[in-house]
Amino acid sequence: MPHHRKVGYAHLRQALDTAAFESACPARVYPVQKFVRLADCLQVPEHAAPSAHAAPLEHLLFALKHEDLDLQAAILALRKIEAPALVQLFTQSPGSRYLQQACFLWELANRQTLDAPEAKGATRPLFDPDRFLTGPSRKHTRWRVDFNGIGSPDYCPTVRLTPAIKALLAEDILGQAREFIQSMAPDMVQRAVRWAYLSETEGSFAIEREAPTGNRAEAFSRLLSRAHEEVELTEDYLVELQNLTVQSAMDQAVQYRTQQNWLRRDMSVTYVPPAPEHLPAVMNGLLALANQKETGIPPLVMGSLVSFGFVFAHPFMDGNGRLSRFLFHKIACRDALLPNGLVLPISTAMARHEDRYLQALCSFSALARELWTVAKVSDVEFDCRFEGAPEIYHYWDASDCVQFGLEMAKEALQHDLHEEVQFLHQFDRVYSRINKAMDMNNNFMNLLARLLVKNQGELSASKRKMFIGKGYSPEILDEAQRLAQAALTGVDEE
Repeated sequence: MPHHRKVGYAHLRQALDTAAFESACPARVYPVQKFVRLADCLQVPEHAAPSAHAAPLEHLLFALKHEDLDLQAAILALRKIEAPALVQLFTQSPGSRYLQQACFLWELANRQTLDAPEAKGATRPLFDPDRFLTGPSRKHTRWRVDFNGIGSPDYCPTVRLTPAIKALLAEDILGQAREFIQSMAPDMVQRAVRWAYLSETEGSFAIEREAPTGNRAEAFSRLLSRAHEEVELTEDYLVELQNLTVQSAMDQAVQYRTQQNWLRRDMSVTYVPPAPEHLPAVMNGLLALANQKETGIPPLVMGSLVSFGFVFAHPFMDGNGRLSRFLFHKIACRDALLPNGLVLPISTAMARHEDRYLQALCSFSALARELWTVAKVSDVEFDCRFEGAPEIYHYWDASDCVQFGLEMAKEALQHDLHEEVQFLHQFDRVYSRINKAMDMNNNFMNLLARLLVKNQGELSASKRKMFIGKGYSPEILDEAQRLAQAALTGVDEE
């Protein structure tokens, strides 16, 4: 296989040892006459590429011009590029868009001010709105750069406008939810809300491979009921919510964690979140993002960003998973399209797609894990040493996470919520038919109607045996089946 020389971000990562994540679409020199963008690489013609001995700054400017903006890679590279070379080039061309961007990002990376003249020309966006989902405009007049990223210059996840994400956004999932809710009677809406809380509770615990026992299920359901609270997210508020999700007083937090934690599967550590000393800055950036309003970013996208960002920060020693999924609802429910306390049971959908959930998590966690050296100390203790840069937790590609969040919201609406409302309508018809025709304990009638609806009007042998054991004759059960089947098929009783 021929060797194709790396240029741009891929070259900078290797030449400067920046510890930036490997690019999913690296730029390489190929025997082509023009740039060719493929799924796994950007093919660059030799005449347009930096030379084999080009300085890092030349590769950075090439990347800013020809590759999609990789904020993590650019900032980590600029931390290792000296100011004089950049200032010299900029002084010669103060109207260059890419030198303006480089200067803006250099100051961000190094927390210093460059001694350079004023930029010239029009102010232009940092992120290409045709290729990225963008946030509100924040113009930096000195460098003529409009920071239109999601979040802030200190914490900015990126979302590429892939065909899949474009298609999902075009479906207007919350708009569909509003129309569906408006088509329902108020009583049916309230029943759907109660079911959604129960379903979301069961789904969230299923993801954790735990059983939602009475107290814990009730605690999580109470937590979901607070999703529509209009309250600012702060450390104290998150601590309060964490205490609701964790039953053991020993595991209840009083602040963000002050020790290292990790996630593992079997005996292997699969992810290590930010070190305690780096955590406050990550959480400050995440909460600033979560508390932004009127950003123009779709609520389900923002919910995905905050939910996954919280998981990657892992600010508590316990309860992070369930709390992250609550935060999805907390952000999504700020939109008036989800009225009456309703939440979409996305955890129910996620539990059915655990492999895809793990893939979304691994789009960041697997790359971050490579920057940690982990040594086993005991069966329950590991020594974790970070060999990367904390910026990786501030600037990350959230595209896979957002796509998954949108897909699960769509499925929760179109599959789970629609099916439950249909079930409730069928239950009402079956219960009414049976109630009019026979005298039965209300609790047993309720159970019988539910079982008959779930099994298309049939009662399994084991359930028949259970009801017979409670004193109901086979003839009564046969009649209940007949009535249920008539109700489910729309046959009117004489």
